[in-house]
Amino acid sequence: MPGILYLVPNTLGPADTADSNMLASILPAEVQALAARLDYFIAENAKTTRAFLKLVNVHHPLAKPLQEIRIAELNVNTEAAALPALLAPLLAGQDAGLISEAGVPAVADPGANLVRLAHQHGIQVRPLVGPSSLLLAVMSSGLNGQSFAFNGYLPTDAAQRAKRIKQLEDRSRQEKQTQLLIETPYRNGAMLEALAAACNGTTLISVATDLTLATEAIRTQTAAKWKSELGAGKTPDFHKKPTVFLLLAE
Repeated sequence: MPGILYLVPNTLGPADTADSNMLASILPAEVQALAARLDYFIAENAKTTRAFLKLVNVHHPLAKPLQEIRIAELNVNTEAAALPALLAPLLAGQDAGLISEAGVPAVADPGANLVRLAHQHGIQVRPLVGPSSLLLAVMSSGLNGQSFAFNGYLPTDAAQRAKRIKQLEDRSRQEKQTQLLIETPYRNGAMLEALAAACNGTTLISVATDLTLATEAIRTQTAAKWKSELGAGKTPDFHKKPTVFLLLAE
């Protein structure tokens, strides 16, 4: 029988800003215990996976020494031809954990293609409970949680980005749908400025930064209010911090 592919949630921030107590507050003990018994991981980033396992090891001793746990990387540079080899241990009967650099795997994450291939090979896939920045952002925004869409990254070219924002705003208005997007953290300021400039003044924009971390900050207000604050030099403390942006045109 093939092994089971467990989708293991990670923290939403680096290990140096997390501790075992924080981990316990966002990941059920059962999830940590299951992760501790696995000795094969397919990870977006091996370094952050080792940091995560060190935190888990505080309360749930690892089945093997950390240096003996196999961690194979799967990231945006991994070619499709390499995926079957990652599943080979599972087809031989070994359980494995798929883990993202942050948050839940296979959502805004290259692991989705591996999960699809696992289904094609009859491998059981089990998602585990953990933090998703996208769902947490929707929950805390006050925007429409009945209908929402994640759009990933927008174009970096200013004109193309503004055009895309207007398209998303139009879609939000027509479908009464919350639109989610993300940006490379060092460009958060440029993204908020673009949203405030391109959107109608009454459109609601929510900014959710460092979710679940001690530095967490969440604010929802109109585009006009954001534009006024940015014009006065009042910029959120979100430079180089993971942030989810949401908009809802009413």
